[in-house]
Amino acid sequence: MSIDDLLRSAGIQSLHYGDFGALTTYRTGGRAQGFLTLETRDDVVALGGQLATCEPITVLGNGSNMLVADRDYEGVVIHLGEGFASLEVDRSEQGSALVTLGGSLDLPVASRRIADLGYTGFEWAVGVPGTVGGAVTMNAGGHGSDMAASVTSVELWRIDEQRFEIVPASQLRFAYRSSAIGPRDIVLSATIRVTEGAAEESKEQLREIVRWRREHQPGGSNAGSVFRNPSNESAGAIIERCGLKGHRIGTAQVSEKHANFIQADTDGHSVDVRRLIQFVHDAVLRREGIDLLTEIRFVGFDE
Repeated sequence: MSIDDLLRSAGIQSLHYGDFGALTTYRTGGRAQGFLTLETRDDVVALGGQLATCEPITVLGNGSNMLVADRDYEGVVIHLGEGFASLEVDRSEQGSALVTLGGSLDLPVASRRIADLGYTGFEWAVGVPGTVGGAVTMNAGGHGSDMAASVTSVELWRIDEQRFEIVPASQLRFAYRSSAIGPRDIVLSATIRVTEGAAEESKEQLREIVRWRREHQPGGSNAGSVFRNPSNESAGAIIERCGLKGHRIGTAQVSEKHANFIQADTDGHSVDVRRLIQFVHDAVLRREGIDLLTEIRFVGFDE
């Protein structure tokens, strides 16, 4: 089935050549030939067979770890709507709870709501500007923890197999900023385990994390850390040691505040961000002999 036929038959919220890059935190990049918003499990089932015939497909959360090429993306973007932003608590375990988070729920919202309920262990997530689905897929983390530390299971829609599947954490192969979840899997929900705690102590942790991030990390149009940290040193420290803070290519600049952040100007271009990422990588490899790996997902670029 062609993308145009898919959009005509979808029966749900869809756009032909809708914004794509503008929905990422870089706010750069082109449109998508097809853009589908799924609100219910019925939407997922109804489109399951049609999606399986589409190529390429990109699943979009908050776009906080993604750089989209400037040209139009000749594929389908799938976005989970508010119908997948739920939070459900199972208090049957003494001293802890299982919390099921919808795939489109913002991680900071989840973190604050869990603290309000009197549970601890997920405060670190208040500083991660992604959705639950995106965070699980890349095993997002910060402040000494990550998704792997809390997740007990994930519910996926396997696009190619056209089926729902609940996958236990033991099968997700979590590693540093990666998991076994593939590009044609949709994370519908994730269940995490949290423990009972003091709400005011948790809220103080939230405030401290937010304060720290505002002090040490830039705002503006960026996607957070560009490169993964090597095992023994932070990527930002290495890049700064190479004298690359403030380095600019076109409409993109290495942040003066944190060298592992690359910021795009208003009305910036993804090609400049991509070129600057490559420049920083090559400069660090040449000067330090360190092959930095990117955290960011590149969509629509020629490899």
